[in-house]
Amino acid sequence: MLALTPVLVAVVCILILWIFKAADRSSETKKREPQTQPWEDEDLKDSTDLHPVEEDAEEQQESEEHVEHIPFSHTRYPEEEMVKRAQEFYELLSKRRSVRSISSEPVPMEVIDIVIKTAGTAPSGAHTEPWTFVVVKDPDRKHQIREIIEEEEEINYMRRMGPRWVTDVKKLRTNWIKEYLDKAPVLILIFKQVHGFAANGKKKTHYYHEISVAIACGILLAALQNAGLVTVTTTPLNCGPRLRELLGRPPHEKLLMLLPVGYPSKEATVPDLRRKTLGEIMVKV
Repeated sequence: MLALTPVLVAVVCILILWIFKAADRSSETKKREPQTQPWEDEDLKDSTDLHPVEEDAEEQQESEEHVEHIPFSHTRYPEEEMVKRAQEFYELLSKRRSVRSISSEPVPMEVIDIVIKTAGTAPSGAHTEPWTFVVVKDPDRKHQIREIIEEEEEINYMRRMGPRWVTDVKKLRTNWIKEYLDKAPVLILIFKQVHGFAANGKKKTHYYHEISVAIACGILLAALQNAGLVTVTTTPLNCGPRLRELLGRPPHEKLLMLLPVGYPSKEATVPDLRRKTLGEIMVKV
């Protein structure tokens, strides 16, 4: 046994050296891997590039180089009226809050049509209009949506999001139970189209599709507030593929946002939060 001791020592030293080298390699690999936050949804990542990779010549989309230009119609207001209109619009939107307690009272569907049409006026990259608004009223379909979202949201809260995020949203009194998905008379699911299709059936590039759809969502929120309806912006993480299948949407559409829409319930409350002042959000150069 004594004769074997130096051999054993050498073996142990080699093993320790190997473990350290393996740890270094693992560390380097992790550094090279893109670091993603736990609340980032793979289904929502925007793959848009300023210079997209060219497709094969036969696969290239038809170009719309020749579009007639028409005179621009514009209404210019006196400065005093401009200030008045801007102030009134600010006061209207400053009352907008995220409301999670929504009444089941029906809302006029004509209003829903108009606010979505308003959202469709948003600017988009190369005027590709890469959005689809899916309106859900059917109670059974709404409940199916709720089941999918609550199943994933419980995992998000318990494992994916991390303790810091869970702590930060405590003041909002929110969790994975989404009763408003059943109660709200209307659910609007906003999908971004990562590409479209040209008249010849070939794929059509949608530039900056996520930014474009996000702008449309902002306009939709303003239109809902103007119409006297409430909502709460929800981003159902890791639910996109299942909801897309449930609603019969094609693979090139990715769920960006879900809005339960209706009137606030009588018992609705909101946290007493303050918004940042103008001096905190604006810098003049």
